Amino acid sequence: MHTAALVGQHGSVDWLCFPHFDSPTVFAAILDDENGGRFHITPVVDNISYKQFYWPDTNVLITRFLSPDGVAEIIDFMPVDNDPADTPADHQIVRLLKVVRGVMRFRMACMPAFNYARSIHRLELYGCNAQFESDTLALTLFSDRSLDAHQGAATADFTLHEGETASFLLTSVGHYAPDVPVSRLRLQKRLTDTIAFWQRWTARSTYRGRWQEMVNRSALVLKLLTFEPSGAIVAAPTTSLPEIIGGERNWDYRYTWIRDSAYTLYGLMRIGHVEEAARFMKWIEQRCQEMNPDGSLQIMYGIDGQHDLQEQILTHLKGYRNSAPVRIGNGAYDQLQLDIYGELMDTVYLYNKYGEPISYDLWQYLIQMLDYVCKHWQQPDEGIWEVRGGRRRFVYSMLMCWVALDRGIRLAMKRSFPGDINRWMKERDRIYQTIMTRGWNKKRRAFVQSIGSETLDASILIMPLVFFLSPTDRRMLSTIQAIDKPPHKGGLVSDSLVFRYNVDETADGLMGDEGTFNMCSFWLIEALTRCGRFDRPKLQKARFLFNKMLTYANHLGLYAEELGPSGEALGNFPQGFTHLALISAAFNLEKSLSGRSFHAVE
Repeated sequence: MHTAALVGQHGSVDWLCFPHFDSPTVFAAILDDENGGRFHITPVVDNISYKQFYWPDTNVLITRFLSPDGVAEIIDFMPVDNDPADTPADHQIVRLLKVVRGVMRFRMACMPAFNYARSIHRLELYGCNAQFESDTLALTLFSDRSLDAHQGAATADFTLHEGETASFLLTSVGHYAPDVPVSRLRLQKRLTDTIAFWQRWTARSTYRGRWQEMVNRSALVLKLLTFEPSGAIVAAPTTSLPEIIGGERNWDYRYTWIRDSAYTLYGLMRIGHVEEAARFMKWIEQRCQEMNPDGSLQIMYGIDGQHDLQEQILTHLKGYRNSAPVRIGNGAYDQLQLDIYGELMDTVYLYNKYGEPISYDLWQYLIQMLDYVCKHWQQPDEGIWEVRGGRRRFVYSMLMCWVALDRGIRLAMKRSFPGDINRWMKERDRIYQTIMTRGWNKKRRAFVQSIGSETLDASILIMPLVFFLSPTDRRMLSTIQAIDKPPHKGGLVSDSLVFRYNVDETADGLMGDEGTFNMCSFWLIEALTRCGRFDRPKLQKARFLFNKMLTYANHLGLYAEELGPSGEALGNFPQGFTHLALISAAFNLEKSLSGRSFHAVE
């Protein structure tokens, strides 16, 4: 919960920012197979096949190699707590290799490429251990194998028989690696402790429905995306994984969006994980202390609260499957996105209800924020999709401004907080009337993307989810019907998968196409679920679409941001927004199938 690594099916660590989510990369082979750096443990065997799975209810990964000569497994994990009696280290990756059948030969190579492959490093060997040192970072590889050096990489070739093991520990500790092999027993204890931590955490979930395994996996992903020191939540642990192969829609998601984090906490609170919300509230309060004089917030921050996230292009990296450019930083950080206040106030309201009462000091900041919404809700902005083709009056942005004021009013009345409630109510009602009259397009018989447009937008599906409109309101039903058509018939749905909008109709300032948005697919499922309380066929359709969406996860139950034309993962991975939308859809679908009713915000 400081950073995250991606491990390929062949047992190679192909992505790692170190020591934090938004630190420069140490391994980035996923963005440049030749130069990015990796840490692989590979069987030197013909006719090999691979399997991967998680230790049940944990984030401990097991990669299995199967061949006619034998079967082996790598257990990969990051220790949650370090043993104070052991060598001190804040950040560690442990790789435990074991042959469980037969005999197998392996090649290990730890090939870091520091600072996004921009910094050279020195390598010194100390028998079983290796020291990598660049001008920005030093790493030590401890092992129980004799190591060699090859072009800046620490390597080892060895054979294991049935029951034999090899151990590797990569850490940031120290600047000197003594010739002492790593202790397998000590690493085994760290493994046991880490498994126990994750299983205790998962057991706190209150969800006991029919999709428990997928909901738990999604919750575990969201917990992995939480930066433990501050409580901030990153949108995804990667940068520049493309939204279409060969396209330019490649963004850095290793930061904390107000919107994504608020929705993430909604998903976690839904299933009983309230502690994460408490920590995020403290982070939010810190950001509120830094808010602009007019009461506004940035849409996103660094995980430590950094404000300046200037975007850069790394021309020396080829990009995932040659999809350039590779970007670090995110130029959207200074965009105007008015919807963030709705997502934030909704989460604050729910936390006050299901977590603990918010403080008076935080409320004082929220008053300033609500007054800002009153003044600016009619202003054009870049919207939820962060378009780079000019500001517009997006209906979704207005909708979430309505949510901000509505939840602010309810919170003030419940807690008897001071505030200009009459003004908030007046502006809330003006927003409502504007959306119902000018956000509705009679020709399309649907709510549209922006005032005066005829373009559909999947973000409108959230209307009944935030209790703006009844799910059975004729306008909502007509909007769902309009969206739930294939693109060639004017809709946004391709065999149950939902595009966020039609790129040919939306001037988003970018070239090329994009995939379907997994989050939007789950929003359609949840909208149909709400309708299904009164229309059984829609409920059955929602259930079918949900089970269908589960088949688009990868072999470990993880989702990227989008799906491509062949069902391939596109965009940054794993994406928190998708997993929280899965949790919400599963929770409400289960409730509806069980005959329990939905309740409006109280």
